[in-house]
Amino acid sequence: MRATNMKKTIFQTHLLLAAMVAVTLLFTVSANAAAPGIKGTTFNLVAAPAYLNQPDGQAVYSWGYGCAANFNPTFAPALSRSGFCNVMQVPGPTLIVTEGTPVVVTLTNSLPPSAGNTSILFPGVTLSAFTDGTPGLLTQEAAPGATVTYRFTAPSPGTRAYYSGTQGDLQVEMGLYGALIVLPATASVPSNCTATGTLGAKNLAAEAAHGEADYRLSQSAYDHPDTCYDREYLFQFSEMDPRIHTRAEAQVTATAGCVVGAAGCSLNVPTEPYHPAYFLINGRSMPDDMDPNYATEYPHQPYNGDPHMHPGELTLIRVIGQGRWQHPFHEHGNHVRILGRDGNLILSSSTSTLSYEGVPATPLAGPLQFTTTTTPGLAFDGIFYWTAKGLNWDAYGHNPTSGDPLATLACTPDANGYNTGDPTAINYYEWCADHFKPVEKVPFGDVAGGGPATLPDANLFTNGAWYGGSPYLGPDATVRATGCSTGQQANGPGLQCGQSGSTPPSGTIANSPSSEAGFAFMWHSHNEREITTNNIFPGGMLMMMLVDSREYVIDETN
Repeated sequence: MRATNMKKTIFQTHLLLAAMVAVTLLFTVSANAAAPGIKGTTFNLVAAPAYLNQPDGQAVYSWGYGCAANFNPTFAPALSRSGFCNVMQVPGPTLIVTEGTPVVVTLTNSLPPSAGNTSILFPGVTLSAFTDGTPGLLTQEAAPGATVTYRFTAPSPGTRAYYSGTQGDLQVEMGLYGALIVLPATASVPSNCTATGTLGAKNLAAEAAHGEADYRLSQSAYDHPDTCYDREYLFQFSEMDPRIHTRAEAQVTATAGCVVGAAGCSLNVPTEPYHPAYFLINGRSMPDDMDPNYATEYPHQPYNGDPHMHPGELTLIRVIGQGRWQHPFHEHGNHVRILGRDGNLILSSSTSTLSYEGVPATPLAGPLQFTTTTTPGLAFDGIFYWTAKGLNWDAYGHNPTSGDPLATLACTPDANGYNTGDPTAINYYEWCADHFKPVEKVPFGDVAGGGPATLPDANLFTNGAWYGGSPYLGPDATVRATGCSTGQQANGPGLQCGQSGSTPPSGTIANSPSSEAGFAFMWHSHNEREITTNNIFPGGMLMMMLVDSREYVIDETN
């Protein structure tokens, strides 16, 4: 059991308080998500027991899928951080396949003998054959110590769940679930998602210009021209009732060494009444979900939940409800455009004039949702998008009187009003209608001109080392907004001036001004109890979406 981590939890309270401000600046070590998993056509998995670490210091006995010892998976995307796939993890390994290809999944049951049979159910996927195993109520099962093999052809693109089809009230609760991501075939990726000169190509060029790598699994979520995206993240929501896990562990211990089929070699764990105390995103609770993928301190919880993006990027979120409860999850900052559910695009029934490579394409009809509902067993794909349009103030803090060359950058609107002419520009995708607009005038005078809002004294809502107190985007945006103090000189992009007005500098005691300073939007369950860990706030289903300036390199290798 790892040491109690309450100090970290208490410290994160500062982050949460800052996050409650509509737009805040967050300073943290980069630990980004991507959508890591294992890719191929053949997967050798095992179901086994282990312990899951929680932020309150508890190690909860659980079951999960993992990679068989003789299986060497191909990790995707190819991150520089070394991936691992132990014999047990929660969620199980994310299986990444390509539509139309044959897939073989072999499962070995390494659960305790008294746990009985286990299996994998692939909802919405037509299995072409079974090998070995014994018939079960919902699918072919593997007895303790035995194997079963499932064969199917990868269906249409999209995100889907997989989970145990055997005694689901206990086995899914214990952690036997995972994600199946089906990618469009290469020939099916719409050309507008990859063509030179398109917005997607410009966003990719902007990332490359600042040293960022492309870790997408594909260029489009579906075989449709309106499903292009620039970044992607996978979130699996679940909950745990520790009493069920404790009872299962006690009964497994009491029946250790029993013979399968013998009298008493079985579990009788009540799963009702159900009172979960842990609420998980990708098997972790906040703040652990913001630590890196494949962090060694979580040997059985390899996936995190820490999304980042730049303004103007189309961020694909893949979401699965893996537990027993429905979780109303709120993505602050903007609505989420739902593309499809369980691999099924939501299309309009109206006649379309949209053309895709010469073929009429039916328009998408998925709703914009203020709160996305994660229904048990249901997956959806959606697009999150943020640009600073409509703020009515210059989020980049440009001020032509500051003496900083970066503060005089031009903003030339394209047909949609955004600065997209030069993908290498630091203010690429700025909303030009707000260029040079100050956020406030009085009483503290961060900028010289008049503005649409008056912020409170920064000292009243600056919380520890997490909040920089600046309403601007980027490591030196506060400098660009306020300019240098008397007697100091602006020395180009690298200048570090003292601050006029009350707004603190972009750097804090925890980070230098060259470190991350992005707008932080709190993403969390709208069920207040679910943002606790064992009834301690903050925790549970909570993470931050960080919208970073181009000056900050989003490193998705960790």
